[in-house]
Amino acid sequence: MHNQSANDVTDLLRAWGAGDVQASAAVAPLVYDELRRQAQLALRREGDGHTLQTTALVHEAWLRLDAQHDMHWDNRTQFFAVAAQMMRRILVDHARRRQSLKRGAAPTQVTLGAVDREAQRDRASAVPRSSLDPIDLVALDDALTRLAALDPQKARLVEFRYFAGLSMTEAAEALGISPATAGRQWAIARAWLRRELEP
Repeated sequence: MHNQSANDVTDLLRAWGAGDVQASAAVAPLVYDELRRQAQLALRREGDGHTLQTTALVHEAWLRLDAQHDMHWDNRTQFFAVAAQMMRRILVDHARRRQSLKRGAAPTQVTLGAVDREAQRDRASAVPRSSLDPIDLVALDDALTRLAALDPQKARLVEFRYFAGLSMTEAAEALGISPATAGRQWAIARAWLRRELEP
C-alpha cells in the first residue's frame, strides 16, 4: 500500500473511531486484501485439518472490529494489530469448540517457528528444529494469557508477529518501541513460551 493509500486508511480509521459510520464502509475495501493475507498466514500456521476458511475468518474478524464502537484508531498498523487479536480469539474459540465437540480429538497444531521461518526463507541459516515443533493452539493461547499477566507488551508482540504476520518493524511501531527492543523482547518471549509449552 503506497503512502497516499496508507494516509487515506489512517484518516478513514480515525473518522470511523470518531463515529463516522460511512468511514467503516469506505475503509473496508482498502484493508480487505491485508486482512486476507493475515487470515491466510494464521490459517497456514494451523496446518492441515482446519475447517475455517480464509473468507470466513476475515468476515468474522471484520464483524468484531466493526463492533469496536469505542475504539480510537491511531493508524493502520494499530488497526491490523487489533485485527490480529480478533483473529487469534476466533481461531482459539474455533479450536476449543472443535475439541469439545469431538471428545478426544487431536488438538489444533501450530508452529511458533513459522514466523521466523518466513522471515528467514531467503537466508541460508536454518531455524532450530525445536522452534518448529508443532504445538497446540489452545495451549499457545493459554500460555500467551499467562505471559500477558507477567508482561503484556511481550504477549502483544508475539500476537502481532504470529497472528498478524507483522514484521518486527511494524510490530515495534504498533507497540511504540524500537525495532531493536522488539527484537530482544521477541527472543525472550519465544524462549519463555518454549519453556511453558514443553510437554
